[in-house]
Amino acid sequence: MTDERNWTRRDVIQTSSAIAGMGVLAGCTGGGSEGGSSDGESYTVTMEPVGEVEFPEVPETWVANNGSWADMGIALGQEPPDGVWLPSRYHTQYYDEIPDVSVSKDGMTRLSDDGVDPETFYELDGDVHVIDPNFLTNRFGDDVSESDVEDIERDIGPFFGNSIFSTGYPWHEDYAYLSLYEAFGKLAEVFQETERHEEFVSLHDEFQSNVADIVPPEGERPTVAIMWAVESDMGSFSPYLIGDGTSFKQWRDLKVNDAFAETDVRDFHSTRGKIDYETLLDIDPEIILFRGQEAKTAAEFQDEIVSQMEDDDTARELTAVQNDDVYRGGPLYQGPITNLVVTQRAAEQLYDVDEKLYDPQQVGDIVNGDF
Repeated sequence: MTDERNWTRRDVIQTSSAIAGMGVLAGCTGGGSEGGSSDGESYTVTMEPVGEVEFPEVPETWVANNGSWADMGIALGQEPPDGVWLPSRYHTQYYDEIPDVSVSKDGMTRLSDDGVDPETFYELDGDVHVIDPNFLTNRFGDDVSESDVEDIERDIGPFFGNSIFSTGYPWHEDYAYLSLYEAFGKLAEVFQETERHEEFVSLHDEFQSNVADIVPPEGERPTVAIMWAVESDMGSFSPYLIGDGTSFKQWRDLKVNDAFAETDVRDFHSTRGKIDYETLLDIDPEIILFRGQEAKTAAEFQDEIVSQMEDDDTARELTAVQNDDVYRGGPLYQGPITNLVVTQRAAEQLYDVDEKLYDPQQVGDIVNGDF
């Protein structure tokens, strides 16, 4: 009886869905192009923690946990996901750097809104939910139970995801994290777009080589402090230690030194702790990087964030403030396209790089299937 009731509800929702207002990826074909099709035959993809997941056909509609997975989907030539955790943290302005690629978030559903309502998944009716189910049940267990996850998988479509952006969650210790390109490869299998993935791997290999060439010798690399800042509460910051999660990929690749690594400061993900200007002054990093500021332009960041530090008696004593080395610190979530853009920007900020480390046109060509 439960199964019949849920499928009836799904059918009703399908007839009244307003998903048609989603943004379109310019010049991009849908799932199955270039990367191959399942030819109507079912196939399986295996990834921790979801195990072996069977797909009767290539998914056409999907829901993503965050901007990391959303960006992977765009890189694989897919339409944008119908919903993400927080659309405000899916920074589609990065696509302005890539010719012939644009993404609109108009109509994109916010999955987290003062909690998580399982009914939202029924309304979206996605063929696949690219979300780590453990993220739902551990972070939002009061809203989403394991039985809710099972019902959604049975009635709508499977979950397929791994929380790769941070290694700070204790509930993730029982299964492996994936690197950005490992996760990207798994999603390519889901969408049957392995050729596009292989093209990105080749591009990324060349990019990594170019990045390595501009990194200075070990003794000349800067010490950076990465924190989350809120404009209305400057002076209280959430510290992030550079870890293995995908959100730190550009900083690992640029081989910066972590200002918090040899201190008593602990990572925000594991402690939810804060630090103030006095603690920061004791450490006095060469460069300060603020997350939570990606929606601002460089000029807006200077006017609204850096100016506050310059006016604060303690903050203005910081070496980074005195040397104009306070920057936007990159997104919490990044996929293969985002990573290219933010690593390029970081190389320009830290190492005064003035040449392109990747070919934006090549990126656009791969997204659009021109390879």
